Amino acid sequence: MGYDIATKTDPESVVPEEWGGMWFLKDELETTDLGISVLELEPDGKGKEHDETHTGQEEVYFVVAGTVDIELPDSDETVTLEADDAIRLDSEVTRQIHNRGDGRAKLVLVGAPL
Repeated sequence: MGYDIATKTDPESVVPEEWGGMWFLKDELETTDLGISVLELEPDGKGKEHDETHTGQEEVYFVVAGTVDIELPDSDETVTLEADDAIRLDSEVTRQIHNRGDGRAKLVLVGAPL
């Protein structure tokens, strides 16, 4: 078969429900060079501060719903993204996603190469 199908909730969330949820779809979609995840954050929820220096992976965040701040502590900068906005981040950039809005935010996160 030349394709695979997955639903966000096929894997278990790695983020507690009170903060939203995060679902890694790589295994369900059987990707070899691409990571893809869905992240939902409740108001005041935030993702893990991290970089991808150890993997060399660049990441793209696409906001499906809501508004989020992408905090870039190394440059003391914050980028605000709204629905339909995307950002690409180099692997060595430290980043943290924070939902400072009033509603739940939903993002698709893509990373490559694995």
